Amino acid sequence: MAEQPYTDAIAVLKADHRKVEDLFEQFEKAGGAAAKRKLAQQICLELKIHTMIEEEIFYPAFRGKIDDDLLDEAYVEHDGAKVLVNDIAAGEPGDDFYDAKVMVLSEEIKHHVHEEEMPSEGMFAQCRKTDVDLVALRDALLARKQELMTQAETGGLPPAEPRAVRLQPA
Repeated sequence: MAEQPYTDAIAVLKADHRKVEDLFEQFEKAGGAAAKRKLAQQICLELKIHTMIEEEIFYPAFRGKIDDDLLDEAYVEHDGAKVLVNDIAAGEPGDDFYDAKVMVLSEEIKHHVHEEEMPSEGMFAQCRKTDVDLVALRDALLARKQELMTQAETGGLPPAEPRAVRLQPA
């Protein structure tokens, strides 16, 4: 197998965090509707894929090995983001509250990233103290991420599916 650019699973997830933070900064500076739409769509895609690989692979690997309350909170935080992601993805820059939704999503993601990356007591710090093979987990995350990127390019991903929060029908 070729040398991986990421040392372990946590490095993959942190790289995703930096990429999305950069996209949010670009969105804030974007002037035209077309640029905002393109950036918002990229943010939504990146967050869909990131939450999927975390929920399908990363979080389950640590259930019972780190503070389960942290994992539960992460799932609920993801659900809040998914609601906004779906709404933004279905919208247009001229829609009411479009920019506000992107900005609130940015704030929610900043909070979530802080919870995961906090030194010593954050989720990632707790994960590093377990016996889980973070290199093997990296490979699984990258393989699934590639599958999802291919799916997004060829047919698109379905709307983000909340797992912990039940949405009431309108």
